[in-house]
Amino acid sequence: MTKAKTKTNAKMKIRKGDTVKVISGKDINVTSAVMRALPEQRKVVVEKVGIVKKAQRPTRDNPSGGIMSIERPIAVSTVMLVCPKCSQPTRVGIRVFEGKKLRVCKKCGKDID
Repeated sequence: MTKAKTKTNAKMKIRKGDTVKVISGKDINVTSAVMRALPEQRKVVVEKVGIVKKAQRPTRDNPSGGIMSIERPIAVSTVMLVCPKCSQPTRVGIRVFEGKKLRVCKKCGKDID
């Protein structure tokens, strides 16, 4: 049997450019920036986290080919957002202000956006 892909309608609270701390896996305790968010897969690509080696054929852009190191997506549940105000890894809350949804730090209560 093949596993059916399911799409989630839930929005992720981590976005591109956010600073996150890895809380589980082989890269635990690494703090880095999110390069790409993949909400339909519930994954994020974090700079210098989840590095794998990939054999690359020679192309016009890379004529020598060889073995390249690339970042692979990791589950969003393995990272925590680092609050820019209090510099602590924190959970994220949502607050509605003047019709806009704002992300809020659960530790210090300040707006993240």
